[in-house]
Amino acid sequence: MSYVDEIYDRVVKQNPAQPEFHQAVKEVLDSIRVVIEANEEKYRKDAFLERLTTPERQILFRVPWVDDKGQVQVNNAMRIQFNSAIGPYKGGLRLHPSVNIGIIKFLGFEQVFKNSLTGLPIGGGKGGSDFDPKGKSDREVMAFCQSFMTELHKYIGADTDVPAGDIGTGAREIGFMYGQYKRLTGLYEGVLTGKGLSYGGSLARTEATGYGLLYMTEEMLKCNGIALAGKTVAVSGSGNVAIYAIQKAEQLGAKVVTCSDSTGWIYDPEGIDVALLQEVKEVKRARLTEYAAKRASAVYHDKATEKNNQWIVKVDVALPCATQNELNLEDAKTLVANGVIAVCEGANMPTTREATDYFQAQKVLFVPGKAANAGGVATSALEMSQNSERLSWTFEEVDAKLHDIMVNIFHNIDNASKKYGMEGNYVAGANIAGFLKVADAMNAQGIV
Repeated sequence: MSYVDEIYDRVVKQNPAQPEFHQAVKEVLDSIRVVIEANEEKYRKDAFLERLTTPERQILFRVPWVDDKGQVQVNNAMRIQFNSAIGPYKGGLRLHPSVNIGIIKFLGFEQVFKNSLTGLPIGGGKGGSDFDPKGKSDREVMAFCQSFMTELHKYIGADTDVPAGDIGTGAREIGFMYGQYKRLTGLYEGVLTGKGLSYGGSLARTEATGYGLLYMTEEMLKCNGIALAGKTVAVSGSGNVAIYAIQKAEQLGAKVVTCSDSTGWIYDPEGIDVALLQEVKEVKRARLTEYAAKRASAVYHDKATEKNNQWIVKVDVALPCATQNELNLEDAKTLVANGVIAVCEGANMPTTREATDYFQAQKVLFVPGKAANAGGVATSALEMSQNSERLSWTFEEVDAKLHDIMVNIFHNIDNASKKYGMEGNYVAGANIAGFLKVADAMNAQGIV
């Protein structure tokens, strides 16, 4: 058995009931197999893959807090500090009932390579809790966030671990967490990113993941002789990533006709009205039924009563921006049958392995999330730089840096795919390019 296969079996045995983590590890190991097997004995002697697939530190803790009725509630929480070879741990905090150790480990593992691809000095980590901010009052969210940070602050810092937002963790939650960190430590430092503009946040951070996704998509299409302008696009999700992906796609001349939330999805053949979507989701925190009620051209589809989702719509480009494994093999076959030419992941691993393989077999241009959605963490690193320098850059400055980073990422993964004989395989290219930088740093630092 090859070293790569041995390590995958080891990961599965040592991390039972963690399918998302297994999936992420297998994808990376399969991609870098050509690199490892070129010098297998050296990697095996150094137990390199064992170290790569094992987090440097796993912090599990409880979060007790009091709800508005005076009842004490307890949530599970964790921070996985996966790899610090190229910089302090960097990755979001997810607040969602689905959060468990396997999901956070998968996200942390992906983050290692995503952060490497940005070219910036940041390692990989991830964290979160099974707390659900939906339906909670501001006071309840504050109570949770303060209790959460009371424990987490012991393990993070501007030069150690810099968390950010993720699903369920927006500006409100980051603000409460930052206030508690500052209260406990007495330090006013860039320990969290996604902060408000009045206390160290960066312009363009809110838009960064969605904008970066479109900069990547446009560059990838252009390098394959295709223009994004005039194309029809399907987007899933209606959170931060999806909203700004839709906005930037429309600015670049494409027409986005779908978006979704946890209860249903919208088809709007006239093109999604971003201002209305922002009002419904960012201001009112309401469901997409309100979008459909105010937009005559929009049709709402309820997930509770309909089997289908937004991937049944005939489009040129698909941008899954909601959550992991939302686009399966059946969806992929439907998209291909309807003539899709490109799929770029706005969320973390939103496409199942079977669907990814199918897209590649059908010659659909496909860029994985670790490359396509790296704009968010890249701009978080730019926020860290501004905090360290006590400076604030303009929106245009940050956006220009973001654009250049995303274009560079595409060319790095494209070049890696060509160098290792897999031209056009941007999954392999992303994994190899991200791996090589981390591997070089790990080898240079010895057995740690």
